Amino acid sequence: MYDQQHGLYIAHGPQGPISIIGKMANRHGLIAGATGTGKTVTLQVMAESFCQAGVPCFMADMKGDLSGISQAGKTSGFIEKRQVEFGIDNPQFQACPVRFYDVYGEQGHPMRTTVSQMGPDLLARLLELNDTQTGVLNIVFRIADDRGLLLDDMKDLRAMLDYVSKHASQYTSTYGNIAPQSVGAIQRALLTLDSQGADKFFGKPSFNIMDLIDREGGKGIMNVLAADKLMLKPKLYSTFLLWLMSELYSTLPEVGDLDMPKLVFFFDEAHMLFDGTSKAMVDKIEQVIRLIRSKGVGIYFVTQSPTDLPESILGQLGNRVQHALRAFTPKDQKAVRTAAETFRPNPEFKTEDAITTLETGEALVSVLDSKGAPTVVERARILFPLSQIGAVSESQRADIIKASLIYGRYDKAEDRESAFEVLLAQSEKEAQQAQADADAKAAAKEEAKAQKEREKEEARAQKEREKEEKKPSMLKRVFKAIGTAITATLAAIVGRKVQESITGKKPRKSSTSTTGRIARNATSAATRTITRDILGNIMK
Repeated sequence: MYDQQHGLYIAHGPQGPISIIGKMANRHGLIAGATGTGKTVTLQVMAESFCQAGVPCFMADMKGDLSGISQAGKTSGFIEKRQVEFGIDNPQFQACPVRFYDVYGEQGHPMRTTVSQMGPDLLARLLELNDTQTGVLNIVFRIADDRGLLLDDMKDLRAMLDYVSKHASQYTSTYGNIAPQSVGAIQRALLTLDSQGADKFFGKPSFNIMDLIDREGGKGIMNVLAADKLMLKPKLYSTFLLWLMSELYSTLPEVGDLDMPKLVFFFDEAHMLFDGTSKAMVDKIEQVIRLIRSKGVGIYFVTQSPTDLPESILGQLGNRVQHALRAFTPKDQKAVRTAAETFRPNPEFKTEDAITTLETGEALVSVLDSKGAPTVVERARILFPLSQIGAVSESQRADIIKASLIYGRYDKAEDRESAFEVLLAQSEKEAQQAQADADAKAAAKEEAKAQKEREKEEARAQKEREKEEKKPSMLKRVFKAIGTAITATLAAIVGRKVQESITGKKPRKSSTSTTGRIARNATSAATRTITRDILGNIMK
């Protein structure tokens, strides 16, 4: 409940109302306590007070209970009892203007960011990468940036990893070693992240952080994130909220200490932010928390025990509400002592003993005074909410979503040309060129083979020609045979004539014709045939 004179009225102690001073609200805070002690109601009461003061808030709704802040509350026996205790005669039950969000886009407006906006450091935390793998991821982001490639969604990052892996040799000398094993580990981690639905978180249109800082009717907008499903993925949940804080820090201008914060950020189940987080990341979170208050943002961590937070973070939380803690084990007892030591002691009671005896809805409260010093801790009862306690119906939620001023702004995903499309086109072009080169090489090989065959055939033909040139031709053989036959025949005729002149007698006439004799003197059958034919024509 907001009062301009007293500030943000959140609890009632022995000395009366306890309020957070508006100028000190950006000094951050803590709401702690065991399960079932009233942390969610305290968060709702504080958020309502900020809302009435015109300060927008962001809060994660783990079980759907906080959705009731969108509806006006109503009186009950419990509230009537508190009215008497607090001296409130006529509470003005009222609803807060609400915008529902959901990373998965099921119970509210989608909240997306691009892979580039998330950055390699937060993404490495989300993927649980070691230092070497984180270094490779940084190289991948740097190469994408240098080449002007947009990393919007998961498929862009996968395409970029594949590209860098295949071209690692050309980048190693400039950016450093790119081990295939590290690339493979990142790709496997991305598959695990996909199975958690993180692919719906990355993409366009990316969420404009300034949409959280809005008012309606003079009241601050209550930005409620449906986190019941997201809570099942602790790394995704905590990294997402850390991204929101980082975006606020990098986007908002310096404003110093305002009369009221520009935005209050409630981080429920805050221990998840630090579980398994490296020292370097804790240092970064501490830096963001320390500096973001100068941007007009107050961060309130909601967790079971103060020991869930590092001491360096805990020391920056000036406004504190501590609900009951149980001390069943030595570890629990140590947590109670630690929680008690974070308060400025009250001589009226022992803080350590009080923490274990607080009733539901009761808490130890200490806020910062006008000079920024913590007040003495008081045992107080938390104010009752003016809005509905408990979840709204699905139809009520749907009506609120459709009536929102940002309805339709983020609900439809966009897929612009980014790294995936550019690298795919490049890969297809390289594949076509490679195919063309392969076809040309194959054609050249076939041509070389054909040329070799032609040269071989030509050589064989040349050899045959040379061989044939060395052989006497048929005609030469015929004429040679004819010459030999004629010579032999003439010699026979001359011999007969000589014999006739000497003896005076004619020799016995041979029955074989001259042509036949010449033909017989031919050597081969083919030659004899040809010789007979030729001489036959001559003799005629």
